[in-house]
Amino acid sequence: MKLNPFYISALTLMACASINAQQTASTFYAKKSELTELQKQRWSDLDLKKDSIPGMSVDKSYSELLKNKKSTKIIVGVIDSGLDIDHEDLKGKIWTNTKEIPGNNIDDDKNGFIDDIHGWNFLGEATNENLELTRIVKKGDDGSETFKAAKAELDKKLTELKPQKPQVDLLSKADKDIKAYLKKEKYTLEDLQSISTTDADLLKSKTIMSRIAAQAGDGFQDEINSYVDYVYGQLNYNLNVNYSGRIVGDNPDDMKITHYGNGNVKGPNVEDALHGTHVAGIIAQIRGNGKGGDGVVAENVEILAVRAVPNGDEYDKDIALAIRYAVDNGAKVINGSFGKDYSPHKEWVWDAIKYAASKDVLIVHAAGNDSKSVDTEPNFPTDEVNGKEISDNLLTIGALNNQYGKEIVASFSNYGAKNVDVFAPGMEIYATVPNNKYKYEQGTSMASPNAAGVAALIRSYYPKLSASQVKHILMDSGTTINETVTVDETKISMPFATTCVSGKIVNAYNALLMAEKMSAKVKNKK
Repeated sequence: MKLNPFYISALTLMACASINAQQTASTFYAKKSELTELQKQRWSDLDLKKDSIPGMSVDKSYSELLKNKKSTKIIVGVIDSGLDIDHEDLKGKIWTNTKEIPGNNIDDDKNGFIDDIHGWNFLGEATNENLELTRIVKKGDDGSETFKAAKAELDKKLTELKPQKPQVDLLSKADKDIKAYLKKEKYTLEDLQSISTTDADLLKSKTIMSRIAAQAGDGFQDEINSYVDYVYGQLNYNLNVNYSGRIVGDNPDDMKITHYGNGNVKGPNVEDALHGTHVAGIIAQIRGNGKGGDGVVAENVEILAVRAVPNGDEYDKDIALAIRYAVDNGAKVINGSFGKDYSPHKEWVWDAIKYAASKDVLIVHAAGNDSKSVDTEPNFPTDEVNGKEISDNLLTIGALNNQYGKEIVASFSNYGAKNVDVFAPGMEIYATVPNNKYKYEQGTSMASPNAAGVAALIRSYYPKLSASQVKHILMDSGTTINETVTVDETKISMPFATTCVSGKIVNAYNALLMAEKMSAKVKNKK
């Protein structure tokens, strides 16, 4: 069960000081799923009509439409935090630049990137970064409304987080105490209950961890670690105006230098490539092998890794160059599971999106996890300039819950009748993470590669269709949801039709049927 960080904070305080939980406790981020474990691991493959689960009908597509059909190779660019290219469930699915000789420190293909064997790492050895609003404040007060808004938001975030630092310290100490006493890294509620001690400090640690374990259930240590990492990461890096993680030797506010970083797409620490590895697995992890979930695309798919998303906000320059790199190396679909509230060099990203359009490349982008309408508060990158679409090759994806009904929209998902195109599964998605492991993750970051996987399927089996056509197939062929739904954590009610442009959820089966008809028309015209 995924817990809101502020909920864990409240539990910590409750265990120590008998405070009023109603004043500090937030709701769970997501309800515990009622699906069976097997359904939960594969729910995005299932069919709404057959299984009563709002999946994408991927299983049905393979069993009824794709048997004995020939596909062509499709390269999917994954712009993310890095990728564990050695994961057991991604074997045979990683793009390789055959024009480069590994490890010779020579730019064999003369594209400006030395030893870019499986992609490129625009972050170099960096991992942590500021949020964009922090970078804006660091540059100083220029009198602009942007600075004022960024400063106000930074102050608000720090006011919320600084009081949690003592609680995080307490949690870290309690966890360390329990591990030392039990002499094990992983422990259960039963282990905690078995502790008998007169040591006041250990008893306090037991009380804290027992309360959280009882409320959170299995995986409570992972939730605690996530909360601790979140608070420390925000205070030490993301919101710290005295911190700078940029170490690749360029100026992120200047486009003169465009070749920097290195060819290590895992990054300096493969554990930090969790997000990108999970995203890649959703698209391409091996189907039917009993390991992890099943990727949307079964065969003839290669993942081209571009590391450009740190722990913090990505730089516009890195994203613009990452898009161009993926395009220039043959990607026909690019997944972007990233986003931010401020974009000082948005024009560089717009130019890259238009460049991708000129090369017939579809970009699939996550709508964001702020529970907000992106019609009024943008989540960058966007494809609009002054309200007008700059090209027709960016598809923006909202996240679905795995329960049909009024809560089908994931509580964290952004929405927007003008700027979110369609929804796809994003809650409790089971996929690859580094070191041959698997994990449930959730977010529009997971919904986007689910939709990108369907786009890649279409482009693999129907390669004559353009990026724009594939975008509209995903929107037009989806399953219409005629429900009044709740959005964001305040439970605002609205018709699903007003949460996105299409009023639909991605359906691979319908999309492939539509692609077949459209492809036939393309052939007949010739």
